[in-house]
Amino acid sequence: MKILIISLTSLFVFGGCTLLPKTPVEVRTIAKPAPLYHPPLPPEIEILPINWKVLTPELMEEYLELFKKGEAPAVPYYSLTTQQYENLSSNVADITRYIENILSIIKYYRSLDEEKKLNENQRINRTDR
Repeated sequence: MKILIISLTSLFVFGGCTLLPKTPVEVRTIAKPAPLYHPPLPPEIEILPINWKVLTPELMEEYLELFKKGEAPAVPYYSLTTQQYENLSSNVADITRYIENILSIIKYYRSLDEEKKLNENQRINRTDR
């Protein structure tokens, strides 16, 4: 008797679903590209002032005399040869050029995204009418 009840119950549970009418499912695919992320640009560079001092041999001798007397502060001096200074200047110019080129590329791609948004908004406005 238990077997009969179990078999009838399982028949109704598993077979009862097939007695209901089937409704077709309509599948619509909408292709919508993911929004592009534009990270904010980094803050502008704040350049600190530099006080240049050109030390000639005469000025260096004068500084050393004052230093020996205790009238001049103990200031370390860093020096560059003329060629090293030209190299430094060239490097700074290359860095400036590189940054300007990168910023122009970023602006170009952002303008493309803005054009796509404008075109999409115009298309949406036309379909709303």
